[in-house]
Amino acid sequence: MRLLVLGGGLMGRAAASDMTRQPDVEKVLVADVDPACLEATEKLVDSEKLETIELNVGEVSDVAAVMEGVDAALGAVSYTYNVELANAAIDAGIHYCDLGGNNSVVDGELALDAKAKERGVTVIPDTGLAPGMVSLLAMHGVEAMDEAEDVHIRVGGLPVDPRPPLDYMIVFSVQGLINEYVEPCLAIRQGRTVGDLKPLTEVESISFPDPFKNLEAFHTSGGASTLPRTLLGTVRNLDYKTIRYPGHAAKMRAMYRLGLMSRDPVDVDGVTVQPRSVLERLLALNLPRSGRDVVLLRVTVTGTRDGRDMLATYEMVDYGEPDRGITAMMRDTAYPSAVICMMMARGETKPGASPQELAVDGARFIEELKRRGLPLDVRLETR
Repeated sequence: MRLLVLGGGLMGRAAASDMTRQPDVEKVLVADVDPACLEATEKLVDSEKLETIELNVGEVSDVAAVMEGVDAALGAVSYTYNVELANAAIDAGIHYCDLGGNNSVVDGELALDAKAKERGVTVIPDTGLAPGMVSLLAMHGVEAMDEAEDVHIRVGGLPVDPRPPLDYMIVFSVQGLINEYVEPCLAIRQGRTVGDLKPLTEVESISFPDPFKNLEAFHTSGGASTLPRTLLGTVRNLDYKTIRYPGHAAKMRAMYRLGLMSRDPVDVDGVTVQPRSVLERLLALNLPRSGRDVVLLRVTVTGTRDGRDMLATYEMVDYGEPDRGITAMMRDTAYPSAVICMMMARGETKPGASPQELAVDGARFIEELKRRGLPLDVRLETR
């Protein structure tokens, strides 16, 4: 198969690395507007299957030309381009998935369902880690039950060696990070949709094996993607929280209340500034970008099967592949997306634009993750 990765940043180049290592992949084309990203991709991937090309994804006609002759494409650029890219893929007759990151944009992609079916292609938005992998794990647990009751999703990407003041490192887009801290959170409570949960609230304690004891988890937006809508009427409760070192939520909440995450312009000595833009810049300048990172994941599903109370648990502590220059966040975001892209190209998904939890076989997906060495522990236990 021939695959296209749009975007040669951290996630795009990691996805390309995984794709080129699969025996049934003939060619992987990585396109980016920045030559430095393409150079970094070539350095990481180092495969004869790789081809790179300079491309501005904002130029739809150029994107359409690059899509000719490939079987499936993965969008690893800003979510602002995703609807246009999905449209272009459908017009080109190729499958498309992306890293997502914005609920409204995802809705725009899902609205292309009829057009995608007519062309016989699959469109799956919001793949990756969270949103992404966690939705498929949760759905896998729900389907293991005769009746599912509660779904709780907890995920975080953290530095192994935290440094003040935030005990956090830049593991993905700063803009995306702040989005999670300001946009409303969606959940299911007592069988009803709750769409106005405030981010950075309802802090709880959570622990993993040493040295990750006594961490905190709190509401953030977007991580569960379409899952609350998919499972409405099926489960009683569902929520998503992000994991951080203790005290992080309080510090970010203080910044939010001071207006530092606001896009509303403020006059400062006769100069109009946007507080959020300043905060984004300061975080990018002052938070570490290098060092070992870890992804912590726990998804639990409770319910009944054959009249007995059951608990499905999906847990992972992943350090990535530092010897290959692939961080935990790169691996756990890019590899799931690459898996889905290749499943589409192999004809393992149905035509149409749909949420991944309805389009992808969870058991096959988990099998592929484990084949790549992700340390995902899956347990189904009687309670």
